[in-house]
Amino acid sequence: MTTVRIPEDWPATEEQARAVQDELRARVILDEPGPPPGTGHVTGVDVAYDDERDVVAAAAVVLDASSLEVVAEATAVGRVSFPYVPGLLAFREIPAVLAALDALPCPPGLVVCDGYGLAHPRRFGLASHLGVLTGLPTIGVAKNPFTFTHDDPDAPRGSASALLAGSEEVGRALRTRDAVKPVFVSVGHRVTLDNACAHTLALTPDYRLPETTRRADALCRRALREISPA
Repeated sequence: MTTVRIPEDWPATEEQARAVQDELRARVILDEPGPPPGTGHVTGVDVAYDDERDVVAAAAVVLDASSLEVVAEATAVGRVSFPYVPGLLAFREIPAVLAALDALPCPPGLVVCDGYGLAHPRRFGLASHLGVLTGLPTIGVAKNPFTFTHDDPDAPRGSASALLAGSEEVGRALRTRDAVKPVFVSVGHRVTLDNACAHTLALTPDYRLPETTRRADALCRRALREISPA
C-alpha cells in the first residue's frame, strides 16, 4: 500500500480548483477512438473515505480485457486533499488515484472511473481530469445521471439514450442488464462515446456495474479497513 502526499501546489480554494479545470479542460482529446473493447488491459479506479479520520483510500485494479481476470492491483492511502464541493470532487480523489496507478507493475490500458468525464457541469469530471494528467484513455461510468436529463432506454441490455445538458449530448444512459436501471457513460479522454459504451457492455457480463468498478470498490474499502480501527 502506497502512502500519498498532497502536492505542494495542489489547489486549496474553489477558485483555484476551477482555474485548474479551465486550464486542463482545453487539453481533453475527443477525436481518438480508444483501444478496441476486449483487448489489452482495462483498469478500474475507485476511492473510499474515512471521514472521521480525514483519510481517503484509492484502488487500481487491472483486468485482462478479454477474460476479465485480475492481472494486477494496487492501493494508496492518504489525507483528503480538498474539501467536499460538488463539481470539484476530483480534487479530493486524484492524488490518491494517481498514486495507486503509479504503483501498478504493468500498464493500465483503458482506465474506467466510477464517476463522470464530460457529463459534468464544467465538462471536466474525474475521468477527463485523470486522462489529461496521465495521458491514458479514460471513461466514466456513473451510477446516476448527476444533473442531466435522459429518456429511459428500452428494456433490453445494450439499449441506450442520450444524456443531455439542454440539447448537448454529454453521455449516454446505457442498459447493462435487461430491465435494470441504466448506468451513465461519458467520455473522459482519448475515447469516443460509442467506444466507451462498447467497453462498458464488455465489462458487464453479469452485473449492472462494470467488473472494473466492482473490483476496485471492494479493494479500496478493504484498504481503508486495514488502516482504520474496527
